[in-house]
This record gives sequence, C-alpha cells and structure tokens, in this order.
Amino acid sequence: MKRTRLGIKVHAFLERRFPERRVFVKSDSDTRFIRLRSETQLVAAIGMTAVVTWSIVASAIVLMDSIGAGNFREQAKRDQVTYRARLNAISVERDDRATEALAAQQRFNAALTQISAMQSELLASETRRRELETGIEVIQTTLRKTMSERENARTALADLRASTADSAANQIAAVTLPAQMDFVADALAETAEERDQILADAQSALNERDELKLEMRLMEERNDQIFRQLEEAMAVSVEPLDKMFRQAGMPPERIIEQVRRGYDGQGGPLEPLAMSTSGEIADPDTLRANELLSKMSQLNLYRLAAERAPFDVPVNLNRVRQSSGFGYRRDPKTGGRRLHKGADFAGATGTDIFATADGVVTTAGWQSGYGRLVVIKHDFGIETRYAHNSNIRVKVGQRVSRGDHIADMGNTGRSTGTHLHYEVRVDGKPVNPMIYIKAARNVF
Repeated sequence: MKRTRLGIKVHAFLERRFPERRVFVKSDSDTRFIRLRSETQLVAAIGMTAVVTWSIVASAIVLMDSIGAGNFREQAKRDQVTYRARLNAISVERDDRATEALAAQQRFNAALTQISAMQSELLASETRRRELETGIEVIQTTLRKTMSERENARTALADLRASTADSAANQIAAVTLPAQMDFVADALAETAEERDQILADAQSALNERDELKLEMRLMEERNDQIFRQLEEAMAVSVEPLDKMFRQAGMPPERIIEQVRRGYDGQGGPLEPLAMSTSGEIADPDTLRANELLSKMSQLNLYRLAAERAPFDVPVNLNRVRQSSGFGYRRDPKTGGRRLHKGADFAGATGTDIFATADGVVTTAGWQSGYGRLVVIKHDFGIETRYAHNSNIRVKVGQRVSRGDHIADMGNTGRSTGTHLHYEVRVDGKPVNPMIYIKAARNVF
C-alpha cells in the first residue's frame, strides 16, 4: 500500500515537473507523432547533465595537467641550469686543486734536490774539516819542535855566557887569541839569527793557528745553518707523509718496517757519519748529522712505500667527472639499495686508465658484471680493480709501475654508460678509494 502511494506521488511529481510532450516527425508522405513520457524526459535530462559534467571535469583535468607539466618542465630546466653551474664550479675547483697539487709536487721535488745538494755540501765540509784537523796537528807538532829547539839554543847560550864570565883565563886567551874570539862571535851571531828565525816561525805558526780557528768557527756556523735547513726540510717532508699514511689507515711504523725488510739495497738508508777518527765520543754535530741521515732514510722508505700504495688517481681528472662514490646507493639496473664497492669516473670511450701504484697484474680479461677487468696486486695486502674497459693493454703476470697505461675506458659488463669502476681492496675487503686519493692530494 505504501509503495503504491509512493509511486503515485513520484508519478505526480514527474507529471508536474516533466509534463508529457508530443514530438512529431514529418516525412514527404506522412506525419507521425511520438509521445515522450516524463520518465523518458528525466532519463534524457540526467544523461545530458552527466555528459556536460564529464566534459567540464575532463577539460579541467587536462588544463591542470597542462599547467602542472609546464611547471615541471620549468623546474626541470632550472634544476638543469643549477646542476650545470654546479658541475662547472666543481670542474674549476678540481682544476685549481690539480694545479695546487702539481705546484706542491714541484716544491717537493725542489726540496729533495736541495736536500741532495746540501748533503753533498755537508760531506764536502766534513772532508775539509778533517783536512784542517790534520793540518792543525802538523802545525802543532812543528810548533812544539820549534819551541824545543829555541829552549835548547837559549840554554846553550846561557852556558856559554856563564863559562865566559867565570873564567878569567878564557878572557885573557880571547884577548891574546883574536881568531878564537872571532869564532865565538860568529857562533853567537848564528845562534841569535836562529833564535830570531825560530821566534818568527813561532809567531807565524800562531797567526796561522788563529786563522785556522777563525775558519773553523765560520765552518761550524755554516754547518749549523746547513743542519737547520736540512732539519726544516726533513720536518716539512716526513711529517706530511706520515700524516698521509695515517689518514689512509696504514700505520706508518708497520709499513716502514715492511719496506725495510723487503728492501733490495738500491738507494737505501744512509750509513751514520763519524766526524772524528780518534774513537772519541760523538760530538753534537755528529749526533745531528746521524739524526738527519736517519730521517733521510725514513723519507726514502716513505717514498718507496708511497709508490707501492694506491695514492695516485687512475684517470686524468681534467677529462672525466666522478659520477658515483663508495657506499650504499640505488642500483641503476634493478633500482634496489646495494653497496657500491668503488668509485665511478665517467668520460669518453677510450680515455686512458693508469695504474695507481706499483704491482703485478693478476687478472686481465672478461669477468661477469665487471666486463673487461684489470686487477693489480700491490704490497701491504692491497689490490686495485679497473672495470668496464673497452681495451686491456697488460697481461697476467706483468709487473707495472705507478702511472703506466693499463687500459682504455669503455662500457662493457653490467654498465649503463662509458665509465671506469675503480676499486681498492685491503686483505680482500673493499674500502673507499677516495681515502687514498684525498690523503695524497692533501699532502702533495
């Protein structure tokens, strides 16, 4: 009953809202009338409203997408400009750092050259010092001999005068015998001349001794200046190298001891100096010289160790850019989070790749994921890897030196573009290679 009443009310509302309309269709031979009920009119109105609403919403969505895409493009352009400006700034800074590193390397080489020259001068001054000591000993011996002869002459003259004064007979004989008196006078004159000559020789020896003392004092001052310059040069050279090894996580004491044990004897540690040959206790100059020689030996060992550790860069930084660093990152292939075990340097195909330290090639060929791979084994348990190469220029078992051209940059293996994947492993565990590169850059 309720449904019937509700239906009647709805029907009455539709009749009032949408009264029944007649639509006629006319043709050439006939005219027909079509009745549109209120329900049909309602459905048609709802359909048209829906179509109009959908058109408005679709137009609004398209307009908003167009506006948003325009904003995104503008933002992308701004980000691209900012990124390029940042890359240019980084490139300029990199060039400045490379220039500073080259200048520091030149200063370091100049310091080594100066140290070598000072060492030669020190050895020459030591030879001169020994010659002067020998000359002083000869002069002192001659002076003692001359003083002894002078004292003997004085004693003989005094005895002759005493015997002449005490013997009257001798005086009478001298008066009566002129020849004997002349002989005595000649002897006295010769004795006086010898005495004067001895006194002159003694005075000359004393003057020469004073000159030698002055020369020795000047030489000691010069040696002290040389020692100070050498000590300053050693402090400037050794301390930064020690800091470089410590920053790279390589204890200098263990590294130096290992290099010393495996040293082959060419250009090795210098032997201690002995400033005196008399077997006496070493003087301060000898101690300073031996301390400098010890530091020179340590500097030489540091140099050998630096050549055997990967403190160099594998590529010319002026021609590449670092595209990825060491650590966890988004995998460019799968999109997952994975550990990147090295550093990536992007550049042109065929860019030269260099060995970063002395070592022996253990791998030179294709390896899954790495593509064309070069692996070099170094001292101290260190291994370096150079992956994704387009061409390999070394063979397994070949010994290479730091700076040797070992491969060309490419895009082989699991790679998204031309670049070098550079790894450093210590005892088989990957470490950040930039630790070694930055440690060397801060020193040189």
